[in-house]
Amino acid sequence: MASSRILYLSLFIATFAVSWAAIFIKFSGAGPLATAFYRVILATAILAVPAWSPFHKTICSLGRRDFILLALSGLALGFHFAVWITSLYYTTISNSTILVATQPIFILILESLSGREKIETKVILGMLAALAGMALISGGDFNLGPKYLWGDFLALIGAFLAGIYLFIGRNLRARMDNLAYIFPVYAVAALTLFIICLFFREPLTGFDSKTWLMFLLLALIPTVIGHSLYNWLLKYVPAHKVATTILGEPIGATILAIIFFNQIPGWWTIGGGILILSGIFIVLYRSNIKDLPEV
Repeated sequence: MASSRILYLSLFIATFAVSWAAIFIKFSGAGPLATAFYRVILATAILAVPAWSPFHKTICSLGRRDFILLALSGLALGFHFAVWITSLYYTTISNSTILVATQPIFILILESLSGREKIETKVILGMLAALAGMALISGGDFNLGPKYLWGDFLALIGAFLAGIYLFIGRNLRARMDNLAYIFPVYAVAALTLFIICLFFREPLTGFDSKTWLMFLLLALIPTVIGHSLYNWLLKYVPAHKVATTILGEPIGATILAIIFFNQIPGWWTIGGGILILSGIFIVLYRSNIKDLPEV
């Protein structure tokens, strides 16, 4: 049995990596859908060589249901990136990352509906606290205009889609190698985003070197490192507990937003964020983390 320190280190690295996503997105200067597309297509290209062998070995053992789940996971991830990255163009980094961090709530609901989890009283209380936090953030943004409310709504939709993505991933990772899983999922997400870009006529060319650098950093750090680590953990840790680590993202992203963009959160964001993070903590504070199997 490997030490649980491996788990904690992996969680820390993944959370630190995804905390940079919003910063790279804001620095890119490109449209949100193009940014989302290049984030995933470049990540897919980076992983193509190391992932090909395990994917080729695994594909023959997959059934029809597995292929459907892979496609659904990729679709959910593609739409998650589309709506969440778009939200950053309408609301603040702190609001967007706090609201997208509510995905553990959606995962628990999905696990409950599937019969894997039983919703307890404290879970309901935690959800109510998180909902109160969402209402406080949205209420504060109401005074700033409908643009900010639209951004908040998109971030919540992004949280729901991320919940689906992680929920499906937990199911598939139980019997699939991590690279064999994430490569087709990222590929489907990239195809989904390409179609979305065509539908909305999002320009995919004409970017300067700085924008391409941000695309590459976005693909490499938050996606290849951050998301791939989260997916690796799904084999050993329940999906809602993996999603808990995303609680660190709004903290890291808010600090980075203050440093790089001087985006100081308002009192409603701080108060709502405390309620949301406290509510999710109540929901997830159930059991100790066990040691990982040797990998």
